[in-house]
Amino acid sequence: MTSHLLAASTTAPSSPTITSNAGSNAGKQSPNGRHDGGFLPPPAAPLVHALKSLHDLDPHTGPLDRPHVPAYDSPYSRSIPSTAPGSPRIPPLRQNSGSHTPRIRPHATTLNIPGMTRSRVSPDGRIPDRDVAAKLVIIMVGLPARGKSYITKKIQRYLSWQQHNTRIFNVGNRRRIAAGVTPNGHSPSPTSAPAVDAPTRAATILLNGTKNAPDIVIEDEPTRLDLNGHAVRSPGGEKIDQSAKFFDPNNESAAKLREQVALDTLDELLDYLLHHGGSVGILDATNSTIHRRELLVTHIKQREPKLGILFIESICHDQNLLEANMRLKLSGPDYKDKDPVKSLADFKQRVKAYESAYQPLGKYEEDHDLQYIQMIDVGRKVVHHRLKGFLSSGIASYLTTFNLSPRQIWITRHGQSVDNQLHKLGGDSELTERGHYYGLALYSFITQKRQDWLIDQKNKVAQSSFPPLPGDHTPPYPELNQELDDKNFCVWTSMLKRSIETAEYFDADDDYDVKAWEMLNELNAGTFEGMTYDEIAQKYPEEYLKRSKDKLQYIYPGVGGEGYLQVISRLRDMVREIERITDHVLIISHRSVCRVLMAYFMDLTREDIADLDVPLGMLYAIEPKPYGIEFHAYKYNEDVAWFEELPNYKPQRTVDRNN
Repeated sequence: MTSHLLAASTTAPSSPTITSNAGSNAGKQSPNGRHDGGFLPPPAAPLVHALKSLHDLDPHTGPLDRPHVPAYDSPYSRSIPSTAPGSPRIPPLRQNSGSHTPRIRPHATTLNIPGMTRSRVSPDGRIPDRDVAAKLVIIMVGLPARGKSYITKKIQRYLSWQQHNTRIFNVGNRRRIAAGVTPNGHSPSPTSAPAVDAPTRAATILLNGTKNAPDIVIEDEPTRLDLNGHAVRSPGGEKIDQSAKFFDPNNESAAKLREQVALDTLDELLDYLLHHGGSVGILDATNSTIHRRELLVTHIKQREPKLGILFIESICHDQNLLEANMRLKLSGPDYKDKDPVKSLADFKQRVKAYESAYQPLGKYEEDHDLQYIQMIDVGRKVVHHRLKGFLSSGIASYLTTFNLSPRQIWITRHGQSVDNQLHKLGGDSELTERGHYYGLALYSFITQKRQDWLIDQKNKVAQSSFPPLPGDHTPPYPELNQELDDKNFCVWTSMLKRSIETAEYFDADDDYDVKAWEMLNELNAGTFEGMTYDEIAQKYPEEYLKRSKDKLQYIYPGVGGEGYLQVISRLRDMVREIERITDHVLIISHRSVCRVLMAYFMDLTREDIADLDVPLGMLYAIEPKPYGIEFHAYKYNEDVAWFEELPNYKPQRTVDRNN
């Protein structure tokens, strides 16, 4: 009995094959006596003839010449065509599917990435004006000298680079203006020019050239105030004491003035978000009491209840960090060019005034379901509560990358490649002989500058004092007490030959850590890979014109084609890694990638990213500082195989599209 069962199991098919041969073979049987089609029996004969006649005849024109239709593995792979005349297409009409009443709930606040998402209300992927719930009011919280302004500038630069319109509204600046002080220390006049932010200054440089252009990388607050001299007068003529007494919570008149200044600044922020296309507004102030924060939240809800609100509190326990922050404050607008000893004493009194009434974030915000982030010691510890929306989550992730370690970030393009000689786009060609010599000169120069930097930092540590001596406006790094000799040097390349070969001398030195990154690859030109700009203009004039009108939004056609917005998106994690590491790093990449990275560090506007001049042979050094960045530019001198610094270098538009 068992043997018969085993025999049957070995001879039977493991699984039937389902076929759909409904024509002349439909009623036939297979050699094993089963109907073709396995488990599905053939249709009855009358139905077979009816189906055949429907396939062969058209009610309007008669017999049709039908091509051979192959057999399918499933009877559900084909549907029977209808003989009814086609119905006219009815275009969809906009309607409210939920009810006949107007929509009252806010629109969805899902991810918006310029260049990577698009919708009817946002073809470019930016946050649309109607989606106010996706926009964000960031309210800073913290005692003085806790790095709030440093954090706000970093957030503003990062979000603007991600193409989200972001602006800082500094209550302290408005307070100084309310006290009647301008950058020159004089009372404001109707003809006083407004302060120009860093992106606007950079755009001015790119559009108008470098003549009389301001330094765009060392950010400073726009006003100065003499707190150690005589009390100043307000525009109305009333004397206002701006010393530490002004910040005493028991000073009712001063408290009312500070409160009104905060609300006026908040109104400017809300106007920006609701009426001027803003996505994120940052209110930079201490906001150190529950009363003040409750007042701000109530004011926002009265203007627009759907707006998102995020509190960010900066807390510092590290004494080295506090000392560095205080030293930075003594070089700021309230104490600049004043006696450092008197300034330090006054500033400490101001901090004590705030501390007497300070209430950190916590129970009140949690009871009212308010989202907040607490940042302790500049990112060493980060606490989140009820984060909502992609902007808040992205900011929280970015804040965890902060560090104040002294280091250098170098950016350059690869050496000359074969395709560079032929003016071809993209490709994966090797270096020319000149390109290999560039790699050797780059290795020698970086090695020398690495040694010079170490000596310079050790000299600064030896000469630093607190409070700083008069004329010393360079705040120290709070982490300079670490062993500088142990700092590694990373060299990052793309995965393309010309970038990897430029780093060959670094790779042969065990004192450098070389790594290739696919995200550092050149922008993919799609169908136009391997072509020259002249060839594109001749063969595809419409595409050439389309790109010349808007290089930032343009995407190259064809498989894998990219645009600058796509490069920004894939470099998001790269920027966070650059911010996170405490080691030196040299990035050897390509023109589009270098443009995007330079735009981030130099806070360029979106209109300038795709036109920034980054020719072969240029080397850029970026040194993060507590107040911004220190920037240097070097140009390769092929005759001496060395790099020469350009002391007055300013960003400018590209002049040679093939370089």
